[in-house]
Amino acid sequence: MVVLNKIYTRTGDTGDTALGNGARVAKHSSRVSAYGTVDELNSVIGLARLHAEGAVDAELQRIQNDLFDLGADLCRPEMEKDGEAGFPVLRMV
Repeated sequence: MVVLNKIYTRTGDTGDTALGNGARVAKHSSRVSAYGTVDELNSVIGLARLHAEGAVDAELQRIQNDLFDLGADLCRPEMEKDGEAGFPVLRMV
């Protein structure tokens, strides 16, 4: 069982949050909303996978992996050049 002794930062809520590199953005920004929506979709697909089998489950797993990558791309600040972050930028086609 996980025990959380401290679940606060003592810095208060100033209405912003950190991106992948520590840059601060407003919690209501489009970027934060987008990766929150991607996470929510990924959760729903996880529930669907509980009832899926075979090829359907495999396809849902592939989609989940792509969504994890998309969420990671969304939570990092935009780079001037593709691949500047040290890994190739994924493109959803």
